[in-house]
Amino acid sequence: MPDDASLGSEQEAGLRDSTSRPPTRLNLALQGGGAHGAFTWGVLDRLLEAPDLEIAAISGTSAGAINGCLLAHGLALDGREGARAKLTEFWRRIAALSAMSPLQPTPLDRAFGFGRLQYSPVYWALELSSRLFSPYSYNALNFNPVRETLLQCIDFDQFRHQHGPQVFVSATHVREGRMRVFSRPEIGLDAVLASACLPFLHKAVEVDGEAYWDGGYLGNPAVLPLYEKSDCRDIMVVQVNPIQIDAVPESAQDIFDRMNTITFNAGMLRELHALETLAERDGVSDLRLHCIEADDTMRGLGVSSKLNADWRFLKHLRDVGRSTAEGWLTRNRRKLGQEGTLIPANMYL
Repeated sequence: MPDDASLGSEQEAGLRDSTSRPPTRLNLALQGGGAHGAFTWGVLDRLLEAPDLEIAAISGTSAGAINGCLLAHGLALDGREGARAKLTEFWRRIAALSAMSPLQPTPLDRAFGFGRLQYSPVYWALELSSRLFSPYSYNALNFNPVRETLLQCIDFDQFRHQHGPQVFVSATHVREGRMRVFSRPEIGLDAVLASACLPFLHKAVEVDGEAYWDGGYLGNPAVLPLYEKSDCRDIMVVQVNPIQIDAVPESAQDIFDRMNTITFNAGMLRELHALETLAERDGVSDLRLHCIEADDTMRGLGVSSKLNADWRFLKHLRDVGRSTAEGWLTRNRRKLGQEGTLIPANMYL
């Protein structure tokens, strides 16, 4: 388990007092972002420590889909501690695989750009080859370390029939250019891999005879299912891609990084706007939106760090996620179930 998971006595007392109240139900919308999903791991780890919170439904894309499935599977197996254990197991396994990979942060990366791979010749070789060649040629065997790791952590035959939170996973239908949302009875290994399939690294993933790419291109994550298919009206977005940056990018890499974050936020912003419109149309006055983010940390990392699965970096992001969730709960816990803390218009205007 995380080495900083213990709670102070004052916090423990608050949690004990909270158990006398009925738990507040919460829907989770989990963004994707490669290794940055370790931030979401930290957020979830902290939320699972709150006995007065109950997860009603989860929608995730890419790394968010992986975290969401691990969370739901662990809850069904062994409650909150089972969910925390599953999340930790997955990220530790990913880090162990990364330790055997040539794609590593160099000493210069560690010294001058923690998390980034800007000085890694292997990263730049991968970057160049992905621009010039198709994964159908340079990754002809379709090697994907996440596949075996997921199989080690989740029994999908069991997962599909478990009780617990509703789970939704989104992927992009390649031929038709539309989003498909898989619900829990439809979610298998291929659906999760499809949700996390970056087309410049891996072949499209086939599900039911159709090809899919990363769901983040159209919905990162898909928020509307949490409104349409769940009766819980508190929706928490766990955001890993920063909305705003400090300055207009000028270098080629900074421009690419900014294009990446804009692309992978566009679907979420569009859906949040649509969600407000739907709620107004339906006369729903109790929709409450929330967001946990750490833009100050995430905006400085760059796209290269999304491929950095070094344990020190993943642990750092987990710790940032835990502390960010802790701060959010301190400020806003009493508002859950009572009022929203996110105004979507402030994000896209």
